[in-house]
Formats: sequence, C-alpha cells, structure tokens
Amino acid sequence: MELQRQNLKTTSSLSLGRFHISEDCGFLLPKPLKELPDHYRPWMEIASKLPDLIECHQLRAQVNEVLPRNLALPFVEVSRNLGLPPILVHADLVLTNWTTRNYERNLDTIFSFPGGESLRGFILVTVLVEKAAVPGIKALVEAVNAMLQPSQDSLLQALQRLRLSIQDVTRTLGQMHDYVDPDIFYAVIRIFLSGWKDNPAMPVGLIYEGVSTEPLKYSGGSAAQSTVLHAFDEFLGIRHSKESGDFLLNMRDYMPPSHKAFIEAIQSARSLRDHVLSSGNGPLMTAYNQCVQALADLRSYHITMVTKYVITSAAKAKGRKLSHLPGPPRVLEDRGTGGTTVLSFLKSVRNQTLEAILPQSG
Repeated sequence: MELQRQNLKTTSSLSLGRFHISEDCGFLLPKPLKELPDHYRPWMEIASKLPDLIECHQLRAQVNEVLPRNLALPFVEVSRNLGLPPILVHADLVLTNWTTRNYERNLDTIFSFPGGESLRGFILVTVLVEKAAVPGIKALVEAVNAMLQPSQDSLLQALQRLRLSIQDVTRTLGQMHDYVDPDIFYAVIRIFLSGWKDNPAMPVGLIYEGVSTEPLKYSGGSAAQSTVLHAFDEFLGIRHSKESGDFLLNMRDYMPPSHKAFIEAIQSARSLRDHVLSSGNGPLMTAYNQCVQALADLRSYHITMVTKYVITSAAKAKGRKLSHLPGPPRVLEDRGTGGTTVLSFLKSVRNQTLEAILPQSG
C-alpha cells in the first residue's frame, strides 16, 4: 500500500486553480452569466424559449437564415473547386467519408453528426450499397464495349452480371434494418440531411454571407445523388416522367463532375435498348428485361424502406410524443431529404422503370 501511495505522488505540487477548478464548486462554473451583451440578445431570447420553440417546431423560424461570412466564404470556395454545391451532399456523407480499421476488416466513418450508431449504420450501409454496385458498373462498361465490337455473347454475359449486381445492391440495402433505428432516422438524421430547396420548413433558403445578399437554395443530401442508379437508368434506356426526370437531372449537379461526365458518356453511347430490339436475339432480350426487373425490384424495396423510416415513423411520432427526440418540422413529414414528396416520387420512378420492359412473344 505504501508503494502505491508513493507511485501516486507527483514531482510538482498541484493546485486546483491551475486547471480552473473551483475550491467551492469543483468542476462547476461558480457564477455562470445569466445575460450576454446586447449584441447577443436575439440568441439569448431564442435560448430562453428553446424548449417551447422545439416543441412547436418554430425554432427554424426564429433563427436568422444566414451562414456567417467566416464559414460561408471558405465553404463556397472549396465547393467551387470541387465542382459541388455548398451543402452536404452524397459525396460528402458517403463517398469520401469512410475508412477501415482493425487491419482493414471493419468499416468506420471519418466524420459524423448527431444520430449516434444509427447514423454510423446509415452511412456505412450506404457505403456497402455503393460497393455492391461496383460489379454492375464494370459490367455496364463491358456491355457498351461489347456493342461496339460487336459481340452478342459478351453483351449477354455483361447483362447477366449487371442483374446479379443490382440484386446484390437490394440485399445490401436490407442491412439498414439491422443498424438504423427508424425513430432516430426520422427525428434526427433527416434534419441534418435536409436542404433549403423545395423545403417548406425553410422556403426562403439560406444567405451565404459575403457570397450573396439573396438567399440561395440547394437540395439536401439524397440517394438520388448517387451516380449508380443514374448510370443504370441511362444504360437501360429508362425514361422518367417530366417531374421526376427534372428532379433526377438536377441531382446530377450534386455529383462530382467526373461522375456526372460518366453518365453523360453512357447517354451518348449506342442505345442498348435499340440494340436489343434490332438484334432479334431472344436470350439477349430476356437478359435485358431481367436487368430492368431487378432495377424495378430495387426501387420497390426502396419504397418499403422509406415507408418504414419516414411514413410509418411520422405516424408514430404523431401518435405518441417522443420526448427524447425533437423531430423534424411537420411540413417535412412526407418529404425526402432532397425535397421531393417522397412516396409519389419513388413510385413514379419505379413505375417508369417497369414500363421499359420489352414485350416478348411466347
């Protein structure tokens, strides 16, 4: 025991004051200020009413919709250099926000925000979804090249690999159920993914001080900003309705420029759909239809996910008070993070996908 006491001794004397520890209050601040200078009065007024503002979903309306100059200027400059809008996008949250640990066997996020393990799961499952699409993207490239050769056998094999990849994406997406709590996603994570464009909770947008005197509107982070499904749509010749198509086209401006250029290259390549139709090749037509069906099935599964994580969670939030979760404004209940009326948008996109299936005789 005496040896342990000696080991605990330090070579220099300690004083609480050195570490800003109060003799009377310990780690507590002895005399916290009740008021700040008048310059901060608007913030103090908000702080004094914070519980009520959150309860009534009025907090956003009380805050000046301005991003301060010291944040806005560097944020916009970096974003312009990257060719991305100055708001959180899919490339920020997912594509560039993962790492490996424990000898490269486990995934982890690099940066995070409120949402705890559910946010971590949401990001990393989305990373795995992107990873599952890699064989499909490779197959897509091989298929485009096979049409140039031309080689029907190579094209058939590429389409079969594409179908398997899309099906793997669907299975991987299902891991959300294991790692993401619907209440946390609905009430916390979605708030941080929401943007200013098509957002009834903040319709005027956000002023980027020193950049623009008028509010700027950007869409929030969205799965529609992933290049994967855009590439598959263009390759398979799927055409969406004007409203859905306009939104998807706008989402391409939220992608890294090189990814957007990849989609445009597919768009300018020979039409797979026309090639299949003109070939009169039964197995090729079957393989094409199977790819389209797999993509429609993925979108149907996405609808069930959104129903669980947004629509059902919104109904639960109405039915009982989630005292530990502030929740998003009610005007966002049926909105996707990109700003769309989520179910009608997803159903339209799925139905347009199904319409691409080619009729086959016998």
